Amino acid sequence: MVDSLAAPGAAPGAIAAPTGWGVLLRRVLALAAPTTLVAVIQSLCQLVEPVLAARQGTAALAGWAVVLPFALLLQQMSTGAMGGGVVSAIARALGAGRREEASALVLHAVVIALGFGLVFSVVLAGFPHAILGLIGGPDAAAGAAAYCAWLFGAGAIPAWLANTLASVLRGGGRHALASRVLLLAWIGYPPLAWALMEPAGLGLAGAGIAFAVMMTAATVGMAVVVLRGGAGFVPTLRVRLQAALFRRILSVGLIACVMATIANLTTILVTAAIARHGAAAVAAYGVSARLEFLMVPLAFGVGSALTALVGRAVGAGDWGTARRIAWTGGLLALGVTTSVGLVVSVFPAATAAVFASDPAVAGIATRAIAIIGPALPGFGIGMALYFASMGAGRMRWPAVAACARITIAVGGGWLLSDGLGWGLEGQFLAVALGISAYGLITAASVRPSVWSASWK
Repeated sequence: MVDSLAAPGAAPGAIAAPTGWGVLLRRVLALAAPTTLVAVIQSLCQLVEPVLAARQGTAALAGWAVVLPFALLLQQMSTGAMGGGVVSAIARALGAGRREEASALVLHAVVIALGFGLVFSVVLAGFPHAILGLIGGPDAAAGAAAYCAWLFGAGAIPAWLANTLASVLRGGGRHALASRVLLLAWIGYPPLAWALMEPAGLGLAGAGIAFAVMMTAATVGMAVVVLRGGAGFVPTLRVRLQAALFRRILSVGLIACVMATIANLTTILVTAAIARHGAAAVAAYGVSARLEFLMVPLAFGVGSALTALVGRAVGAGDWGTARRIAWTGGLLALGVTTSVGLVVSVFPAATAAVFASDPAVAGIATRAIAIIGPALPGFGIGMALYFASMGAGRMRWPAVAACARITIAVGGGWLLSDGLGWGLEGQFLAVALGISAYGLITAASVRPSVWSASWK
C-alpha cells in the first residue's frame, strides 16, 4: 500500500503532476484506506460499549449515554481537531521544504497534548457527579461516576499522547504506520472491557479501566515509532519552545477544538432537553447519538488524508489542486456515509434492537434513528470537508456551520418540541436539520473565492 503524499520519484513534500481526478482519487484512497480501516474497527469496538452497558441495566446505559459526549469530545479533540492541527502544521512545513521546522513541531505537539489531557483528567475525573448530574440527573450520574473517573483520570493523557503522535505520522504521510499501532490497541479493547465489566464484576468502570490500559500501550508503541523516524524525519526534542511553532498548530487546532466542543455541546444540550422524558429517553438518544458520531471516524478515514494532502498542496502554493483534492475526498466520504445512513434508515427497529434490550428504550431509539438516519450522509461530507479545511487553514465557514448546527438542533428543537408540541419527534427532526445544515454550509465554503492565497 502506498503511504506517501507525493508520486514516486517526486521531491520530498512535492505534489506531483498530473493532478486529474483519477490520480487524486487514487492518492486520497492510498492514504485514507489504512486510517479508514482503523476508524471502522475502532467504531465497531466502541459499539460494544452500549451493548455491555445495556447488560448492566437501564441506569448503566443511561450513565454511559451521559458520559458519551465527553468521551467523544476527548477523541475528536485529540485525533481530528488538535490532531488535525498537528497534521496540517507538519504537512505544510514539509510541503514548503521546511523539514527542520517539522522536526521541532513534534515537541510542541506533545506539550499541547499533555496540557489538554491534564484538563480533561482534572475536570471530568475530579467532578463527575456535579458535571454528569447537570445533564442526565442524579441517577445517571451515580451510574457513570466510577466509569468517568477511570476513563478520564487514567485514560485522558495517554489518549491525547497516542493520538497526537499518530497525527505526527500522518503529517509525514505515514498513515498506514500510524494505523497499525492504533489497530492493535483497539482490537484489544473489547475483550479487556468485557473481562473487567463482567467476569471481574467491575461493571461500567471496567470499560474505563480497559480504555486507559489500551491507550497507555498505544502511547508507548507510538512513541517508539516516532522517535525512530517513522514520520520520515527524526523529531528534534532538544529545541527551545517557540511561540511561532505553537501558533502553527494552535491556529488550526484551537478553532477545530472549539468546533468539536460545539458539536458535543449540541449532544449534551439535546440530552439535557430529552432528560425530562425519563432515563429510557436519555438511553435511547444515546444509541442514536452513537450512530451519528459513527460518521466521525468513518469521515476521519478520508478526512485525515485530506488534511495531509491539502496541507502539502497549500504549502506548495497550489490552491487549485487543494480544492480538487478536497472535493474528491468529500464525495468519497459522502458515498461511504450514505451507505450507512441508508441501512439504518431502512431498518431503524433492527438497528435499535442491537443496542437496547429494554422495549421502552428500543422503541424511542427506533423513532430517533428513523428521523435522524437520512441526515447522516450530510454529516459525512461536512466532516470530510472540515478536515480538508484544516489542511488549507480555512476554518471560518466550517465554524459558521458548527454554530448553525447547534442553533437549529437546540433552538429548533425547543421550537418544534415545545412550541409546536411535536414532542420527541420534533427534537429528533431538529437534530436532523442541524446535521444537514452543517454539511451544506461546509461544502459551500470549498470554493475559489475562499480557498485561495488572497482570501482574508
